[in-house]
Amino acid sequence: MSKTDAGNFFEDFTVGRVLTHATPLTLTAGDVSLYRALYGTRVAVQSADSFAKAVGYPQAPLDDLLVFHAVFGKTVPDISLNAVANLGYADGVFKGAVYPGDTLSSVSEVIGVKENSNGKTGTVYVRTTGRNQRGEEVLSYVRWVMVRKRDAANPAPTPVVPLLPEAVDPSQLGAAVPALSASDWDAALAGSANFWEDYEPGEKIDHVDGMTVEESDHMLATRLYQNTAKVHFNQHTEGQGRFGRRLIYGGHVISLARALSFNGCQNAFHLAAINGGRHVAPLFAGETVYAWSEVLERADIAGRSDIGATRMRLVATKDRTSSDCPYKDGEGYADGVILDFDAWFVLPRRG
Repeated sequence: MSKTDAGNFFEDFTVGRVLTHATPLTLTAGDVSLYRALYGTRVAVQSADSFAKAVGYPQAPLDDLLVFHAVFGKTVPDISLNAVANLGYADGVFKGAVYPGDTLSSVSEVIGVKENSNGKTGTVYVRTTGRNQRGEEVLSYVRWVMVRKRDAANPAPTPVVPLLPEAVDPSQLGAAVPALSASDWDAALAGSANFWEDYEPGEKIDHVDGMTVEESDHMLATRLYQNTAKVHFNQHTEGQGRFGRRLIYGGHVISLARALSFNGCQNAFHLAAINGGRHVAPLFAGETVYAWSEVLERADIAGRSDIGATRMRLVATKDRTSSDCPYKDGEGYADGVILDFDAWFVLPRRG
């Protein structure tokens, strides 16, 4: 009997199946430094213990997307090792702050399956929950993945497509943020005097800067998150594939766009929820990522006078500056758009 595991194929996923993922991961200050080296993140709350403590945190929490990647990476061997593409995200909520020294683990439940018309692949929907060493939920999200069938002749399952909300209800936001002392929020140190009240629905923000991705960047990232998807790190197999080269992990693009968004959204210190996300087109090494945001709405957070939520569409483009690349081109996405990411961000209210 083989001791190795080829991963799950589409036929292996049944609605209700629960997958407990190996291996728990303790995140340390070393992971924080590597994450900053990859993306150049500059948000003050996650960058400086002194700033975080001044506004009410016990210490600087981990970047929310570092938490997301760690939880996501656990799931790859069981869910997307045989994936063709990761299609989207929804209903993601960050439920607790994570600090250096915390250990994260992941469990997923299959909530939907639907074979594709070609009979060779199918879409699998899963809800993944990340917990810390105390068993407390820190993150929950849904994603759907196109997965290869082991044998195209195998019968199709009864299709089940979960009903997902268009957006996370604002009442679910803010659990990962302690009571803030807004009067101690140093706008100069944070990098901007723009608070929650200053972002108007319909406003578009060009984040201006661009970042070119190297092979070493995304290879280091996938290993940092223990993401074993062969499409990202195995040139021997992917050199013969559809693109002839390795794909850059979609989460790497999200983190790049988030880091670039600092220029214009400096006080958006917490990614509270993922309403929806789509990887529109692939990114490869040598290409340059730009980003812009559109403010979709603002919302109060129940029981909180210190913070407010701003819903933004974060759009990433490649080799086209944000000012040169529209979001849509006719009925579809414009050429050059690689990411469409709809999320709630938390900002301090003006103290």
